[in-house]
Amino acid sequence: MSDHGPLSFAEAPKGCRRCPRLVGLRKSLRKDHPDWWNAPVPAFGDPEAWLAVVGLAPGKEGAHRTGRPFTGDASGEMLFTTMTKYGFVDGQFANDPADGITLKSAIILNAVKCLPPENKPTGAEINNCRAYLAKALDGLPNLKIIMALGKIAHDSIIRLSGARLADHKFAHGAKHDLPDGTTLIDSYHCSRYNVNTGRLTVAMFEEVFKQAVYLSSTNRP
Repeated sequence: MSDHGPLSFAEAPKGCRRCPRLVGLRKSLRKDHPDWWNAPVPAFGDPEAWLAVVGLAPGKEGAHRTGRPFTGDASGEMLFTTMTKYGFVDGQFANDPADGITLKSAIILNAVKCLPPENKPTGAEINNCRAYLAKALDGLPNLKIIMALGKIAHDSIIRLSGARLADHKFAHGAKHDLPDGTTLIDSYHCSRYNVNTGRLTVAMFEEVFKQAVYLSSTNRP
């Protein structure tokens, strides 16, 4: 995998300093884990994608460690298993960047590119990172569907679309038509917590992907 990902023009620099709190966390983890990625995590997937899956932020043991979104901790298991079922994954996901998988027709982004303490970015940090999300989405020529994993990703996408949050409430399975002609579909985040508590089941997650595939098909009735 390239250090810069498939959308190098849309990535935060490795030493990005926009968010002092996140920079501080990165520095302390660099001391403890010098072999970790410890930097903003680039997008992963197909630059010709029609589907963009937008997560929250890198996980400490996951993307912050490995440098690939949803890779290295439990959150990726459900995501990549489901994406494999719907034909987006070439290769066998082994939760390690060395597994060599590639995505086709899909790309994975995060609303916030750096690890936030306790997985909770502040409003200012989400705002600071939105320019990178906007650049990435704008740089996908075939984009039709955006899937937001969780409310933070949903809110960030609605804000950058110019639509009103009050008119577009987050709800699992909800569909929102955005001003630029793309469609936003909401899903609960496939975090270990949501899966373990039963808030998000495999069937619920598959239903959202099924909806995305249906909406993207040009020959639908």
